[in-house]
Amino acid sequence: YHTVWQSRNMLHVVLIKTLLYTGVRVSELIKIKISDVDFTRCQIRIIEGKGKKDRIVPFPNTFKEILAIHADSIQNKGGNYLFESSWKKPYTDRGIRKILAQYTQAAGMDHSISPHKLRHFLFTWLKKQRIEDALIQPYSGHESRQSLEIYSKLSIGDAQKEYDTVIGKFPV
Repeated sequence: YHTVWQSRNMLHVVLIKTLLYTGVRVSELIKIKISDVDFTRCQIRIIEGKGKKDRIVPFPNTFKEILAIHADSIQNKGGNYLFESSWKKPYTDRGIRKILAQYTQAAGMDHSISPHKLRHFLFTWLKKQRIEDALIQPYSGHESRQSLEIYSKLSIGDAQKEYDTVIGKFPV
């Protein structure tokens, strides 16, 4: 993210933060219209996400102002989509992936960061914060809580830290 911030390309900053904060799939991101964003409730309505299902995803209150400024800028240019080109066409899946690849390369990373990795990062982080699956599931768009197990796979290092923290309380 530091490389994105250093670029001072605020469109890219907002785009990547939207992916990070909401966990939306890239196919959902490119279909978000400005009218789908509820700035009062800090929520975005995802229409016909994976499996043709609608859902609501939150975003942090601290992100509301910059997202609103971005949306106003798009609307003032006659745009409808939250992320669209200067030709008033929604960004494409491929275009978003190219943006991420550009920053991955600029950061000197070996492997490209995909939109799905950002989604995975959010849901793994939420699990590490001990957020219940029942609360994550509606936002993730997963069919069942069982589908969230992928985000529970913590590294052995994380597991060791947790173990070391609690083993002192073991009753034997």
